[in-house]
Amino acid sequence: MQNNKKQGVLLVNLGTPDEPTAPAVKRFLSQFLHDHRVVDMTRWLWCPILHGVILPIRSPKVAKLYQTVWMDEGSPLMVYSQRQASKLEKQLDIPVELGMTYGSPSLQTGVEALLARGVEEITVLPLYPQYSGTTTAAVSDGLTKAFKAIPVMPQYRFVRDYHDHPLYIKALAESVKRSWEKNGQGDYLLCSYHGIPKRYADNGDIYPQHCERTTELLGKELGLSSGQIGMTYQSRFGREEWLQPYTDKTLEKLPAKGVKKLDIMAPAFSSDCLETLEEISEQCLEIFTEHGGERFTYIPCLNDDDRHIEMMSDLVSR
Repeated sequence: MQNNKKQGVLLVNLGTPDEPTAPAVKRFLSQFLHDHRVVDMTRWLWCPILHGVILPIRSPKVAKLYQTVWMDEGSPLMVYSQRQASKLEKQLDIPVELGMTYGSPSLQTGVEALLARGVEEITVLPLYPQYSGTTTAAVSDGLTKAFKAIPVMPQYRFVRDYHDHPLYIKALAESVKRSWEKNGQGDYLLCSYHGIPKRYADNGDIYPQHCERTTELLGKELGLSSGQIGMTYQSRFGREEWLQPYTDKTLEKLPAKGVKKLDIMAPAFSSDCLETLEEISEQCLEIFTEHGGERFTYIPCLNDDDRHIEMMSDLVSR
């Protein structure tokens, strides 16, 4: 049957502070870290820690880090997300709007913008290639809340993940090849994924399996042996054990194993952001060189690359 309803797309990412200031970062982190999907501690225990210790201490520090990566047009994640939405709309010739799980524009704002443009059926595309309850499921939770404020809930389709999508793998491989052409091929390609507490995976989150599959398929696409490509997890927070191996600890050991020239990328991120531009590009570079590394090449996220937009178009069209 032909579907004659007007289609639209809601592109979703995590979100970002509106400004690189301590108050703006505090507002954003407060909303983010209040989500049960992100931190599942009992609220009476977590909230005093969050508001009494974490937010007052971390917000000024994180704001200073944001200032080092902030672009003329705004936060990198927002800038690239806007470019992605614009390019995808041109390619599909249907309305495309942004909605962020935290911060602005909110999921509700994005849905309302699509409805105002006459959209009757929405394809929700969370830009998380690998599924996790901490990210993708949080989008679903947020949509449910957003729909409560809308008189007539629209029909929608939800893209759960695309960790093994052929066009996603090809886009990643092309970005690696471009880096090799420009900088030369390193001794090792390290895929660094954002971590989650190990307990979440033990309780059934399939995120690590998706990360492993993405790395495996990328290695095959590039023709790399198991000794030329690997994966780690970054950005751990707090004292409990997170998914391993850790990126920072791995970078300390690689030079002693003969890896002097390293290529590193972050396949879980669809847009460059603080974690890639500051944590990987700067902190990880420092760790690697301090332990004997000679050349460190960060391969940017797919951002608004044409191959990336082509993959999004395919996901939506299906």
